[in-house]
Amino acid sequence: MSSLSRELVFLILQFLDEEKFKETVHKLEQESGFFFNMKYFEDEVHNGNWEEVEKYLSGFTKVDDNRYSMKIFFEIRKQKYLEALDKHDRSKAVDILVKDLKVFASFNEDLFKEITQLLTLENFRENEQLSKYGDTKSARAIMLVELKKLIEANPLFRDKLQFPNLKNSRLRTLINQSLNWQHQLCKNPRPNPDIKTLFVDHSCGQQNGARAPSPANNPLLGGPVQKPGGFPPLGAHPFQPAPAPVPAPLAGWMSNPPTATHPAVSGAPLGLGGPAMPGREFNISALKHPRTPPTNASVDFPSGDSEHASKRTRPLGLTDEVNLPVNVMPVSFPGHAHSQSFNAPDDLPKTVGRVLNQGSSPMSMDFHPIQQTLLLVGTNVGDIGLWEVGSRERLVQRNFKVWDLSACTMPLQAGLVKDPGVSVNRVIWSPDGSLFGVAYSRHLIQIYSYHGNDDVRQHLEIDAHVGGVNDLAFSHPNKQLSVITCGDDKLIKVWDASTGTKQYTFEGHEAPVYSVCPHHKENIQFIFSTALDGKIKAWLYDNLGSRVDYDAPGRWCTTMAYSADGTRLFSCGTSKDGESHIVEWNESEGAVKRTYQGFRKRSLGVVQFDTTKNRFLAAGDDFSIKFWDMDNTQLLTSSEADGGLPASPRIRFNKDGSLLAISANENGIKVLANNDGLRLLRTFENIAFDASRASEASKPTVNPISASVASSAGLTDRVPSSVGISAMNGDTRNLGDVKPRIIEETNDKTKIWKLSEINEPSQCRSLKLPENLRVTKISRLIYTNSGNAILALASNAVHLLWKWQRSDRNSNGKATATVSPQLWQPSSGILMTNDVTDTSPEEAVPCFALSKNDSYVMSASGGKISLFNMMTFKTMTTFMPPPPAATFLAFHPQDNNIIAIGMDDSTIQIYNVRVDEVKSKLKGHSKRITGLAFSHVLNVLVSSGADAQLCVWNSDGWEKQKSRFLQLPSGRSPGAQSETRVQFHQDQLHFLVVHETQLAIYETTKLECVKQWAPRESTAPISHATFSCDSQLVYASFLDSTVCVFTAAQLRLRCRINPSAYLSPNISSNVHPLVIAAHPQEPNQFALGLSDGSVHVFEPLESEGKWGITPPVENGSSSNAPSSAPAGGGSGSDQPQR
Repeated sequence: MSSLSRELVFLILQFLDEEKFKETVHKLEQESGFFFNMKYFEDEVHNGNWEEVEKYLSGFTKVDDNRYSMKIFFEIRKQKYLEALDKHDRSKAVDILVKDLKVFASFNEDLFKEITQLLTLENFRENEQLSKYGDTKSARAIMLVELKKLIEANPLFRDKLQFPNLKNSRLRTLINQSLNWQHQLCKNPRPNPDIKTLFVDHSCGQQNGARAPSPANNPLLGGPVQKPGGFPPLGAHPFQPAPAPVPAPLAGWMSNPPTATHPAVSGAPLGLGGPAMPGREFNISALKHPRTPPTNASVDFPSGDSEHASKRTRPLGLTDEVNLPVNVMPVSFPGHAHSQSFNAPDDLPKTVGRVLNQGSSPMSMDFHPIQQTLLLVGTNVGDIGLWEVGSRERLVQRNFKVWDLSACTMPLQAGLVKDPGVSVNRVIWSPDGSLFGVAYSRHLIQIYSYHGNDDVRQHLEIDAHVGGVNDLAFSHPNKQLSVITCGDDKLIKVWDASTGTKQYTFEGHEAPVYSVCPHHKENIQFIFSTALDGKIKAWLYDNLGSRVDYDAPGRWCTTMAYSADGTRLFSCGTSKDGESHIVEWNESEGAVKRTYQGFRKRSLGVVQFDTTKNRFLAAGDDFSIKFWDMDNTQLLTSSEADGGLPASPRIRFNKDGSLLAISANENGIKVLANNDGLRLLRTFENIAFDASRASEASKPTVNPISASVASSAGLTDRVPSSVGISAMNGDTRNLGDVKPRIIEETNDKTKIWKLSEINEPSQCRSLKLPENLRVTKISRLIYTNSGNAILALASNAVHLLWKWQRSDRNSNGKATATVSPQLWQPSSGILMTNDVTDTSPEEAVPCFALSKNDSYVMSASGGKISLFNMMTFKTMTTFMPPPPAATFLAFHPQDNNIIAIGMDDSTIQIYNVRVDEVKSKLKGHSKRITGLAFSHVLNVLVSSGADAQLCVWNSDGWEKQKSRFLQLPSGRSPGAQSETRVQFHQDQLHFLVVHETQLAIYETTKLECVKQWAPRESTAPISHATFSCDSQLVYASFLDSTVCVFTAAQLRLRCRINPSAYLSPNISSNVHPLVIAAHPQEPNQFALGLSDGSVHVFEPLESEGKWGITPPVENGSSSNAPSSAPAGGGSGSDQPQR
């Protein structure tokens, strides 16, 4: 249904309500599924009209849609059951038990048995969990509190709980306007037309005389008739053009509503006890992203996009996934572990982890976007500093100086002679961290390029504005990096980041421009700006003027920022009187949506703020740091950071929100950390300590993966922090839960290094997963993002899912080689089976991709692409029938509705699931597509094909940027069915290439091979390989059943697992691994899928803790050039002996 048709339903609902058609109103609400009337629902629950309650709910959700829905129905049916028992109506209670509650037995059989046993009690309050159950009225009221929270959090009710803000009798008004218009079109309009019907257009009969005025009132329709022409056209947007018309795409940009927010939901599981009491504190979890992918450990792989919803709103749209509140389903469900429980205040960085002294007062700070312990600082005397906060080392300290005074304007030259004092107003990194910009209080911006460690070079100096440059930002309009500045001269300017050429000047503010906030929605790039008169304006990259003119709260110094996923817009400002405001904006209406409370009545200075995790807001106020949950206007918590803070501290989060830099008194900087941040700081502290020891004995080595390539943004000698990994199967991992690796010991070159060989089962931990279903071979394999299950796709198009359960031996319920999992199926017994063509599925090229919160899997085995609900195994939809057939699938990291689909006709189709439309078709390969991987840092898609070619595509406009054929080792030619796979390194700048003839590491922007490893010509080909979750290792399997573990930095072999360590002697010699998958949080765990249909999980012995020992660095190994690939591929011990 179109948006206008949907709005018409709302108008009809309003009309019916005004006309008192009460039953019809609620029937239409239920049948349309557009508006859930919470008041009506509450009344029906209070009255105990259970049949109507469930019937009304059925218009919006079903029991098995997701865990929210399941708990909603469970609570209602449990209450109905208890009321029957309370009335001693045993027959009715049994009827409810059998018809209504038995459905939950498949999810928790023990709970169902316990409910059944209540029948044997004279008073069910004898059960300890129900001992506090009061009378019916109070029990319903308590349950209703819980139900409302569940409904508000349920993604299926998103945007359905608020009725649009309509003027009274809006439908009548529109009809009156139509009649007015019809009357004005009459050739001979009468002064008092007699309108008797709406069934046909109005027309006045012939009449002599002048044109009559429009009727003032119409008794039929009631109310005054509004003048035609005084209303905006349908679809008009509140962000109206100021000096110029708005292009059509702008309306789409502005009207894109922000992601729905969810209030706190009870952490209580399904159980006998009543719902949580009002006033009880609830656990809540962060909203995702798409731009910041979550790792939600789902209880039973629920989906916010239910089969029910997809049937009602075709074409199917995959909603942005939400990190669902923890423990909505019971932790007692076997095998359904909640490993991602989230305590909001504890997850905030509030522990002082570092105290630094900059030497002058910090004015602006920014963490590197990739190396998240690298902090850039600008001060009140124009100094800039670059700190490695983990090791407490100041890498760079630069005092202000003009690079080329002759290029400056005369006013600046004269001003500097008269008063050389300069302050930094803003420091900021470019999106990839290869550049950073500094905006000064006097005319200038300076752009530096960063090449790692302390290597900072002058790049551009621009005399940008008359007076101070108040803000600076980077953006990517027109597919190229630009610098945006604003200043005291009331102008906003856009500069080419490579050449310094001015591209645009935006005029329209009537006061100095205080801040800029560039952003984009879909393909529309724009800039918000704020000025010291409190005006907010919006600009497209053209010369047509501002599109917006609004007043910011406080009407003085205001900054704006989006949430990390780009869906929610906030501003923070302080008035001249010291009143501070943080608000969330409704972009579609240009109005304040939410105002946050908790500021000092009169702030002492201009308050600074920042956002993190799509979840939290923070601001420096009242000598402390104050935190808010984005979905709650009340102050969440605050921290004084052990004291010593100024009245309004400057603040800045790092990218993953684990560190928070704040300015302190006496030129200090304090770095606050949460538990993840403290581990990160300790990691770099250890690296610094090890490096200082190693430097006494030998020259430190350079990791070629992070060598100083221009776009690498100086990744030398740094462990990349937790960012997403685009896996071989096309899913994007969030590595917030990756355990920090033990820092490798410095190799003592006086000792002889020896390759670790594993030949016996006793030398490692391995587990063959249980088999109930007979499959011939495992074609694809992946761990779920939560780390507690493994999903496989067999060559017969059937999916297999193994889940680990919580137990005494496995307290966290994670996948492990020490405890056997369960081969899981829903109670219905159905299998997730792909659509297949007439040809044998064994001949097809299977592929699948798992959504970020494990809710659904998209999969194909030569036929149509299927979307499966991972909770119920039901097929939600199928699409794109062959030919051509899909051969690889990858979700876009910022939008779950966009899928890159590699095809067997060599094309790549960019498909939007929501609108069921192919947005782009990419052509560049000559054979079928065998690999796809997105980099959310570089905004590119890397593809690989059976033609042994690599292509890099811009993911904004889908243009091909570069392509290159693999460097095949001499004497090795690829087989006819040879596949090339790609997977991004954790730094998102380099990627692993896997081919039967080689492993290679490529730098993306130049598409250059920086490291290559090839097996001997006489040895078995590589079948598959993958990075470990922390990108420090590469696991590779071979067709002779050997598995090798390499260091990712040098592609040096460190451990070899021979077939005898995990295959029974009576297994056929033809059995070999086809696919390999790495655990998403345990760097030393991986799984193999074999050609006999079995899956094995591997971990090193607990006494070892890791796979082998890092091999020593050899001469030349720090070079960026690809290592030569002779038959030996290096030293003899570095190669698998076959």
